[in-house]
Amino acid sequence: MAKRILLVTGDAGESYEALFALHRFQEAGYEPVVAAPSARRLHLVMHDFEPGWDTYIERQGYGLDANIAFDEVDVDGYVAVLLLGGRAPEFLRHIRRVVDIVREFVAQGKPVFSICHGIQILVAADVVDGKTVTCYEHVRSEAERAGACYSQQQAVRDGNLVSAQTWESHPEFYREVFACLEG
Repeated sequence: MAKRILLVTGDAGESYEALFALHRFQEAGYEPVVAAPSARRLHLVMHDFEPGWDTYIERQGYGLDANIAFDEVDVDGYVAVLLLGGRAPEFLRHIRRVVDIVREFVAQGKPVFSICHGIQILVAADVVDGKTVTCYEHVRSEAERAGACYSQQQAVRDGNLVSAQTWESHPEFYREVFACLEG
């Protein structure tokens, strides 16, 4: 049986981050399980940068089926959790069960991975104080106010916590993710 990794997202999650994670973990022999507020087809988005815009733009992305609802998650059945970016974390961080899931992974010493806006869930779970992290530059202040030390690197590993700035950080991020998973 393949080792399972929990992927946390919801509507408005970043589609490239979600699909890349799903395929990359499958390629490496893991079983990724997508968890969301409910088990259904999710509406993902694409964030990109365009000349003349001061921030990213958002377009409709691919859909993705959530395998399970957050209420069905048993942390004992997973080796790690990945908090995906996009806009989903801005509302997922307010779901008590999501925060509790993250805290359980941390308490059990299991790897916790975060990309882009996924840091917002880590901040809500109060697990970044004293940690070196990275994230999308415009949520940096949230991480710093929660006691994290922000790094400008594309990806950072601090113990069992691996974080990345954006989908553009995938090469550096997944090198760190797999180094963490391999021990």
